[in-house]
Amino acid sequence: MGTDIKRYNKTLVKKIIIATWLCLAVISGCTKTEAPDPKENKDQEGKSILLGIIPERNIFEQMVRYEPVARYLSIKTGMNVELKALTRYGNIVDNFVSMGLDGAFLGSFTYALVHEKLGIEPLVRPVSMDGTSTYHGLIFARKDSGIKTAKQMRGKTFAFVDKATTAGYLLPLVFFREHGIEDYRTYFRETYFTGTHEDAIYDVLNKKADIGAAKNTIFYKIAKSDKRIIEELIILEKSPDVPENGLAVRKELDSSIARELKDTLMHMHHDEEGRQVLRNFGAERFIETFHSDYAAVYKYAHKIGLDLTTYNYLNN
Repeated sequence: MGTDIKRYNKTLVKKIIIATWLCLAVISGCTKTEAPDPKENKDQEGKSILLGIIPERNIFEQMVRYEPVARYLSIKTGMNVELKALTRYGNIVDNFVSMGLDGAFLGSFTYALVHEKLGIEPLVRPVSMDGTSTYHGLIFARKDSGIKTAKQMRGKTFAFVDKATTAGYLLPLVFFREHGIEDYRTYFRETYFTGTHEDAIYDVLNKKADIGAAKNTIFYKIAKSDKRIIEELIILEKSPDVPENGLAVRKELDSSIARELKDTLMHMHHDEEGRQVLRNFGAERFIETFHSDYAAVYKYAHKIGLDLTTYNYLNN
């Protein structure tokens, strides 16, 4: 009798232990708060996505900055996300068609152009380490040039970036209009396009051009490593804030793919791998972006009578 009781107790203990483990497993599964791994969604696995990047900086620097983001997207979504570095801003409209781009990281004016011509839609844009998600254009000259007004610019050399940029072209056009400069081609001795914001800044710094235009984020980024930027250049004008370069996709792209790209980028700051990629990219996180965020670009274009649907964005 005593032996039977002992056996019964041992069996009961085992059952209690097993039941406890099962309960813990169930509770653990039910209370888990981590977001599901995007890789568990197999719907998009193996699909290829081609994203363009504009030449804000030189092509090598752009690829170094964006490739980790594309790699992160590939790992998290299961899709094969590839990048195509564009040699000129103005190529972006043609490249969407000829290269079969699914989307691109675009500046504000470039976005407006492609939206009007092809109907692309914005998804996200980065928030920089200082908490801002916008930029503005600058017009600048050397301090020792004596140039401080539009009148003093007459007969000088002006360095634009590209006809498809807000900071590097649209801002100067508005500035010229506001100061009575009807035809900048005859007002200046020479005007030309540098192709990148960095080159426009250095062309003025190194006296190749008298005046230049570029975006503030590039201007001050360079200034961190080259003190001459602040010491030798003077800011003459700045534009309203516009959205930082963000990701926009073609309107025909499968909505589930667009949603997965958007969600993955917006949540990447929640895991350590994503935070590391963001730090290298120079951002805290990505935030949702809407067409209405580009209102300042459209207002600027309207101010100078520029029709984005027919605008010739090729440099000449």
